[in-house]
Amino acid sequence: MATASQAKHKFCRRIGQCIWNDPKCPSVKRPYPAGPHGKGRRAKLSTYGELLIEKQKLRFHYAISEKQLAIAYQKAKMGTGLTHEKLFRSLEQRLDALVYRCGFAPTIFAAKQAVNHGHIYVDGKRVDRTSFIVKPSQVITINAEKSPAIAEAARKNNTTAPAYLEVDLEALKATLIRQPEVDELPLDVKLMSVVEYYAG
Repeated sequence: MATASQAKHKFCRRIGQCIWNDPKCPSVKRPYPAGPHGKGRRAKLSTYGELLIEKQKLRFHYAISEKQLAIAYQKAKMGTGLTHEKLFRSLEQRLDALVYRCGFAPTIFAAKQAVNHGHIYVDGKRVDRTSFIVKPSQVITINAEKSPAIAEAARKNNTTAPAYLEVDLEALKATLIRQPEVDELPLDVKLMSVVEYYAG
């Protein structure tokens, strides 16, 4: 699983903020890099360094590999429409991202595991591919009989779902009612900088 073997909040410490808005993240109490010199003055980043940080924020937020993000960018720049908007939607409409957003899993990593292990269904069909792109009007569900532990954990989740998702935790059903908008990304990242990084 991409980035799962790394310390999940190590990058958060480096940039001084949690990329998943987790109140338990170490960066909340210690918003500075780890190590004896972490509290010192931060070195000024080069233009490339600033673009790299924005790209890494996006990659770690969705817990995908560099190759996966590069492929998503290549697809986004093709055809008509704004590249940064298409890139965002291709990531946000991934099945693992939506399972996390709707509250079926407490973290993006748990969402990936739930999908990989076959606990998630789309329109009644089991989908075990995290990169599956969910389209508007498609319904994501959990089979409570086959996955009782996953279902119980999902029902206890108190996550507030974004406006583009209609969620019924009791019925374990979530519907993507429309495509997400760029300003609905719950992450402080400059998407244009990500595009500039790959275009450079």
